[in-house]
Amino acid sequence: MAVSFFALAIFLLLTLDSDYAAAPVSAASEGVQITYGSVIKLMHEKTKYRLHSHDVPYGSGSGQQSVTGFPNVDDANSYWIVRPTKDSSAKQGDTIKGGTLIRLQHMRTRKWLHSHLHASPISSNLEVSCFGSDGESDTGDYWRLEIEGNGKTWRQDQRVRLHHVDTGGYLHSHDKKYTRIAGGQQEVCGVREKRADNVWLAAEGVYLPTAECKK
Repeated sequence: MAVSFFALAIFLLLTLDSDYAAAPVSAASEGVQITYGSVIKLMHEKTKYRLHSHDVPYGSGSGQQSVTGFPNVDDANSYWIVRPTKDSSAKQGDTIKGGTLIRLQHMRTRKWLHSHLHASPISSNLEVSCFGSDGESDTGDYWRLEIEGNGKTWRQDQRVRLHHVDTGGYLHSHDKKYTRIAGGQQEVCGVREKRADNVWLAAEGVYLPTAECKK
């Protein structure tokens, strides 16, 4: 795990904006603020699986890059970069308030967490995929951050939901598993109902310090 954090730190130092590159990079610990530019894993609270993607397309629906729940903690394909929306004035290191629209970019493939009206492969809910590139993104990549409880800004120990803007679906997972291609991994989909099992927590990752810390 130490090697993974070291690799992430190097990645961040190479890709950060020039005016932020000298700032320290910190590994996740309880209560840490999640800021734009942080690289995180999202854990499904009920099943403990991590939000995951890989360069394997769905065999049905959109045919876009598949998104699954992955059982193992130490996997490089479960890292996501927290990004603002295209029209936002937010900067790297800014904190993120509840109700904000965000994007999640898959670190390995550079595609965006995406959803649409195609049916998901197992449960026929809303398909969740990865789509686009660094220079290609649309509102299908926009998710509204909903923080459970009294917290106003996103922290590593807070329970959150991600509500998809275009479809109205909540990012969801369950114990329905794939038997081929992604064998042993579980389905990730969107559901329009707010349920106890569409809650996620930020887990492992490299969390950038807040912009206030660098002043």
